[in-house]
Amino acid sequence: MGDWITGIAGTPAGARLALILALSAAVLHAVFGALQKGRHDPWTSRAAIDLAYSVLALPVALLLVPWPDARLWPVLAGAVAIHVVYKYAQAMTYQRGAYTVVYPVVRGTGPLFTVAAAGLVFGEHYNAGQWLGVLTLVGGIFGLAAWNWRTLVEGRAMLGPALGWAFATGGTVAAYTTYDAWGIRQAADPFTFLAWFFLLDGILLPLTLRARLAAVPRAEAGALVRRGVTGALVAFASFGSIKLATRIDEVGRAAVLRETSTVFAALVGWLILGEKVGPARTALMALIAAGAVMMEFAA
Repeated sequence: MGDWITGIAGTPAGARLALILALSAAVLHAVFGALQKGRHDPWTSRAAIDLAYSVLALPVALLLVPWPDARLWPVLAGAVAIHVVYKYAQAMTYQRGAYTVVYPVVRGTGPLFTVAAAGLVFGEHYNAGQWLGVLTLVGGIFGLAAWNWRTLVEGRAMLGPALGWAFATGGTVAAYTTYDAWGIRQAADPFTFLAWFFLLDGILLPLTLRARLAAVPRAEAGALVRRGVTGALVAFASFGSIKLATRIDEVGRAAVLRETSTVFAALVGWLILGEKVGPARTALMALIAAGAVMMEFAA
């Protein structure tokens, strides 16, 4: 499977698969973000998810994929370090702001930085139509955040710090997207990188927050375990999909397509969290989708 993924990189078949993977990552990332909001605080929820995906990745890493060679270990260490910073910034964001306000800011900041970084690191270049698509998508995302802020009833007092953390989180999204795209290229088998990344990335936060996990009331432990396992499975599919998409196609295109997650986050807010959508938000979501289409097909 790893050889097949590597073999279709840079081909039309690879581009089609990358499109599917990036859009799948968008849907699943919206679900993943929503899983960190709810009964438990974002730190506890994220620690449970990390613990679950580390445990689930263990047999895969040890038994089902080739072991990393010596030069891959520092690459994995760098990936884990960047994701630790990302998770910290994300939790600080979600602690302070309404999900439908801060999530679009995080996701809108990311693609601008990622497209620029992909040009520097991978030598990717985009035409005027693609840049227009990027700006259309980002404009729609920030417009959605502004609309959600305008209609926000509770939590305005903390909105300034929340938005600051949201911008910082967007920067870490660009950092890990670019670094992971480079890192997965350093592995002979991309699934070796994925399995060992999930195994190692899930260790630190549960250890750091073990007292908080232990303090969860027994009556709520079952719900937290279910949230952790569900989040782990979603993380495998979401983060795994975008990492593979950036391995077989242009990093910038995959990153922009992934940010249609903002549309799916709004749908999650509507269908699951009971939030209203309305014509203005619907139009902004259509603008985001149009930007993604322009980026993909103006190439």
